[in-house]
Amino acid sequence: MKGITKLLFVALLVGSVSGFASAQTKWEYPVIKGYGPVHPLPHAAVQPDKSINYKILFDVTQASKNNAKVDPALAHIARLINVFASAGTMPSQMKLVAIIHGPATPIVLDNAAFKAKFGINNPNIKLINELKKSGVVIYVCGQALADMSYKHAWVNKDITIALSALTVVPTYELMGYALMAW
Repeated sequence: MKGITKLLFVALLVGSVSGFASAQTKWEYPVIKGYGPVHPLPHAAVQPDKSINYKILFDVTQASKNNAKVDPALAHIARLINVFASAGTMPSQMKLVAIIHGPATPIVLDNAAFKAKFGINNPNIKLINELKKSGVVIYVCGQALADMSYKHAWVNKDITIALSALTVVPTYELMGYALMAW
């Protein structure tokens, strides 16, 4: 009988702990569905301030280690949008810009060009489209395109070709955008 009681206690304890863990990780996607999961924390410190005009520039340089997966920097942009939305600040209340360059440049390719280069569909297209719908202005560095011998016609239609990341970053910083780099 003692062994059964101990076994029951352990089973209840494990069930309680796993129930607590799952209650702590309730993920939501308030704006960008399927990308950038957030756990709402309405009583946490440093909530978005609705009186601030958020202007954020994302400097996207890191490529995914696996071309079949969404670029982690794009997923972080989605998470920022979802975090702010979970606290009541919607994308329409923010100005968000991304510049993609360096090793991340291939994520801007349309599906046909990406498939020709990597043999798989571009996993970033849907998320790029969702970011664009949420008001994110997305640029690719024209110099990075040239460095990689990518034709402008191969660039996803939701992305604008900029002269250079070297012009986008300081221009937006001088306009008061906070820089977030990956």
